[in-house]
Amino acid sequence: MYRVLISDKLGDDAVRILEGRNIEVTFDPAIGKDPARLMEVIGDFDGLAIRSATKVTADVISKAKNLKVVGRAGIGVDNIDIPAATASGIAVMNTPFGNSVTTAEHAIAMMFALARQIPQANESTQAGKWEKSRFMGLELYGKTLGLIGCGNIGSIVADRARGLRMKVVAFDPYLTPERAVELGVESVDLETLLKRADVITLHTPLTDGTRNILNDEALAKTKKGVRIVNCARGGLVDEDALYAALESGQVGGAALDVFATEPATEHKLFGRDDVVCTPHLGASTNEAQENVAIQIAEQIADYLLVGAVSNALNMASVTAEEAPRLKPYISLAEHLGTLAGQVIKGPLTGFEINLAGKVCDLNAAPMTAAALAGVMREQLEGVNLVNAEAVAEERGVKITQSTTHSSAHFDSTISLTVKTAEDERTYVGALFGGEPRLVRVGDIRLEGSFSKNMLLLRNNDKPGFIGALGNILSDAGINIATFHLGRGGADGTAIALVATDEPVSDEVVKKILTLPQALSAYALHF
Repeated sequence: MYRVLISDKLGDDAVRILEGRNIEVTFDPAIGKDPARLMEVIGDFDGLAIRSATKVTADVISKAKNLKVVGRAGIGVDNIDIPAATASGIAVMNTPFGNSVTTAEHAIAMMFALARQIPQANESTQAGKWEKSRFMGLELYGKTLGLIGCGNIGSIVADRARGLRMKVVAFDPYLTPERAVELGVESVDLETLLKRADVITLHTPLTDGTRNILNDEALAKTKKGVRIVNCARGGLVDEDALYAALESGQVGGAALDVFATEPATEHKLFGRDDVVCTPHLGASTNEAQENVAIQIAEQIADYLLVGAVSNALNMASVTAEEAPRLKPYISLAEHLGTLAGQVIKGPLTGFEINLAGKVCDLNAAPMTAAALAGVMREQLEGVNLVNAEAVAEERGVKITQSTTHSSAHFDSTISLTVKTAEDERTYVGALFGGEPRLVRVGDIRLEGSFSKNMLLLRNNDKPGFIGALGNILSDAGINIATFHLGRGGADGTAIALVATDEPVSDEVVKKILTLPQALSAYALHF
C-alpha cells in the first residue's frame, strides 16, 4: 500500500479520494509549518500533497528516500526545489487549471473596481458622505484591453472582456494565429499593446524574461491614463516605476492582487485613491480551493497506481488512458536499456531511440525516458524516468529520437543504439503477447525473452561452441532455462541469449571467454 502525506490544508475530499483508491493517508497540516518535523517523517511516504505553507527544500528531499511524487494544489511551485526533486527522481506536479476561472474572474472584478472606483466609493458612502461628483468612472464598453499573456487564464479573461464588448489585443510569444482567431483577439507585439490598450492586465509566469515587464520604459509608451491590473505574479510590474507613473498621471490607476514581496503589510502604493489592492485573492474561492485539492489527489493517485502523469513540471505527461497502452512498451524500452547498460564499456556519450510501426502513435517521451533510465542506472544510482534525461544532459549525452511509421517484421519495434568513446551497440525489441522480447542484436536476428539471470554471447559460427558452453555451465552447477540463437552476422558470427536458473559468476564468464569460438560474454540481470 502506498502512503501519502498531506501537510497543508487540502480538505476532506482529497483524503477521501486517496483512501478510496486504497492509499494510506496521513493528514497533518501542522507538519507543513515545521520543517524539522517534515524532515523527520518524510522518509516514510511515497507521495506528498501540499499547498503553499510546506517548503519542499533540498534538505527535505534529501530525507525523502521513498518519495515518488510531490503534488502542489495550485499553480505556484516556488516552494518546491524542482532541480533537487528531479535529481532525486521525484515527480513534481501542480494544478495549473483548477483555479483558472476564479483567477480570471478576480481580474475582471479588479478591472471593474478600478474603472468605477468601487472600494473608494464604498468607503466614502459608509462614512456618511455622498460624494457623487468625486467618483467619475471609466466605461469599459468599446475600450481596448491589452493582455500580457494569453494562456489558460488570459484566454478566459479575453472571453469575459469580449462579452463586455471590449476590444482585446494580446501579447504572447506562444499564441498561434489560429488560437488568436479562435479566441477573438488580435495578436500584437508588446510595443503595439502598450500604445493601444486602455487597460492592461497581466497573465504570465514570473521568469527572467517577464520580470518587471512593465518598467519605466514600458509605462512611458502607454496611453496617458492607462489602467494596470495584475492578478498574476508580483514582480511583473516594477512597483517603483508604477508609483512614479501614477504620480505623473501617465498611469490612471492600478489594481494589484500580488506584490513583489508578500505578505505586503506596508507599501508605498497603499493609501492612494488611484490604487485598489487585495491580499493575493486570485484563487480564493471555495470552488477553486476544492477543485485543486480534488485534482491533486487524483493526480497523485493516478501516478502511484497506474503511472499516469498530469501537469508534471519535470517529466513528460502520460494520461490515465495512455498509461495502460504505454506500459508494455515502457517495459520493453527499459529492458533494452538495462541490457545495453550492462554491456557498454565506459560512460555513455550518445543515445538513439527509434520507434517503428504502430508504437509511433503513442507518446514517445516516457519510452525514451525508460530506455535511458535503463542504460544509466547501470552506471549511476537513483536514475529513473523522472531524472534520466536531466542526468544524461548534465553528462553531455547526445539524445536522438526518431520514428519510422512502418515495421518490416513486427507491428511495432523499439530500436536502441548506445554509444561510448570506445563502443557502439544496437538492440531491437518487440512485444510478443504483451511481453518484451529481444529480436535483433546488431545485424543478427533472434527471438528471446528477458529473464532474471541471462548470458549474452557472441561467437564465431563454428561447430563445438554450444556443446563446450553447456559443459562449462554444467560444471558450475548452472541449469539452462532457455536458449535463443541468432546466426548470420556479416562477419560470420552468431549470438546466443541464454536464460539460467542461477546467476552466472564472473569466474564462469572468464571460462566461457577461453573457448576458441568465443568473442564476447556478458552476465545479465533483469
